[in-house]
Amino acid sequence: MDVDKLKRKLRELKKVEAKIRFEHISDTTPKKYVWDEYFSTKSINELTVKYPIWKLLKFDKQALKEAFEEYFYSVYFQKYKDMGLEFDEIQDPGVLSYFGLAPGASVDDIKKKFRELAKKYHPDCGGSGEKMIEVLDAYHRLMNK
Repeated sequence: MDVDKLKRKLRELKKVEAKIRFEHISDTTPKKYVWDEYFSTKSINELTVKYPIWKLLKFDKQALKEAFEEYFYSVYFQKYKDMGLEFDEIQDPGVLSYFGLAPGASVDDIKKKFRELAKKYHPDCGGSGEKMIEVLDAYHRLMNK
């Protein structure tokens, strides 16, 4: 995919998010887009977003599809959160990303990844106590849903 085509696609995604999340909100209300955390059409933002344009250009079709699916999962998660709704089966995409897991990861996937990280970061195994606390906190946020 060329740069211009990808930029158009990313702009379309932002418009779709606006329709999904902000259709019934007045124009004067400030809006915080999930898009701003995931994408940028400028190379200068390469460290502030999850998928800068230079990275997306290197993706094959499947990787691009997975990135867009992850983004839409986050959009709907935020929409439900904004509405004050919580669902047991929907996990926080930010915490899943911290674990290196894709949206929709199973409980078994979460437990397996937690065990891997616990072995890596546990102070008895040469890890940091602070990092282990972060891992435990993330694990509890996912499992206490």
